Amino acid sequence: MTLKHVVIGGGTGFIGSQLIKSLSLEGISCTCISRMPGPNRISWNNLERYGLPENTSAVINVAGQNILDIKQRWSPGFKQNVRNSRVKTTKTLADSVQNTKATVFATISGVSYYKPNNTIYTEESKCESYDFLSRLCHDWEEAAKLPEDCNIRQVTIRSGVVLGRSGGMIKEIYPQFFVGLGGSIGTGNQYMPWIHITDLVNMFMFVLKNNNVHGILNGVAPQLITNKEFTKAFAVAMKRPAIIPLPSFLLKILLNEERAKIMLEGQKVMPKRVTELGFQYQYPDIESACKQLLQ
Repeated sequence: MTLKHVVIGGGTGFIGSQLIKSLSLEGISCTCISRMPGPNRISWNNLERYGLPENTSAVINVAGQNILDIKQRWSPGFKQNVRNSRVKTTKTLADSVQNTKATVFATISGVSYYKPNNTIYTEESKCESYDFLSRLCHDWEEAAKLPEDCNIRQVTIRSGVVLGRSGGMIKEIYPQFFVGLGGSIGTGNQYMPWIHITDLVNMFMFVLKNNNVHGILNGVAPQLITNKEFTKAFAVAMKRPAIIPLPSFLLKILLNEERAKIMLEGQKVMPKRVTELGFQYQYPDIESACKQLLQ
């Protein structure tokens, strides 16, 4: 498939900005859908009014309000913003892409789709929704669904914790670790499905370029680790001690108990279909990933 022009929802964010860089390096033009004006951008309002650009060959949506933004109180209003920024934007793009000549529609979701327990989940695993975050992921994926008779190839990547210096969890914890105040979260025994930002971006590129890729992909590294194991690897890479744990009760006070679950509970998720399809990870283990983050 020849990619000419890719439209990216949330293209100014942590993941979207890296996607645009990768596409641009390959000579592929992009339009970003954003709330902020700028070159090569359209607003969500204009998308609903006028639709997607005529030359659109692929559409990706990675838009989403940062759930763990500690500056935002976990209020009904903020929860609705979190939901709208994922579900509503995805639904808008799913409706719009059907009126274009695009051949692929790729969206992101989260591993909160799966219930935290001792089950090892693959892409074939089915789970009922069980809390706000789980329902969010289910509704997010439902919003992306295209009609059965639509000839647009569709892929959803269920992402784990995305590790990158410019955003996400690493940006939040780096200052504490730098001054030697880092440590495990809660007991540290919870599983932490993760992926390096480079591998997640490359996975989207893999999706765009390979016509045999469709359906659900688990956007996680092939190595299962706990939060305690991540903490050790990150501290070693930083050459800093990490002996001060963040107590569960304090995290629940800071974030609200419902939101703190993201960091206090974890799922055992494996990228079975991803590896079967032949995707090659640049950072398959947490040690190499952490070393790269600090280069």
